Amino acid sequence: MIKVLFFAQIRDQLATSELRMPSSENHNIEMLLSNLKARDSHWQTVLSKTNLLVAVNQTISNENSALQSGDEVAFFPPVTGG
Repeated sequence: MIKVLFFAQIRDQLATSELRMPSSENHNIEMLLSNLKARDSHWQTVLSKTNLLVAVNQTISNENSALQSGDEVAFFPPVTGG
């Protein structure tokens, strides 16, 4: 299983902070995103934003990053500081 976390407004928009996905269906971030977007049109809209950031095991990653059972994937908006 892959643990998927959602933070900030993404969590609010999807009304969930975490879920678990089978690792066998999600070999990389691109496949995981595709499976999440297929849930319904609202998930499609929220997860299609171009500024969406993703981390695998707390390391910033991209759509080609491979996933394995036990990985933790986090989706979050860009963070600004001051």
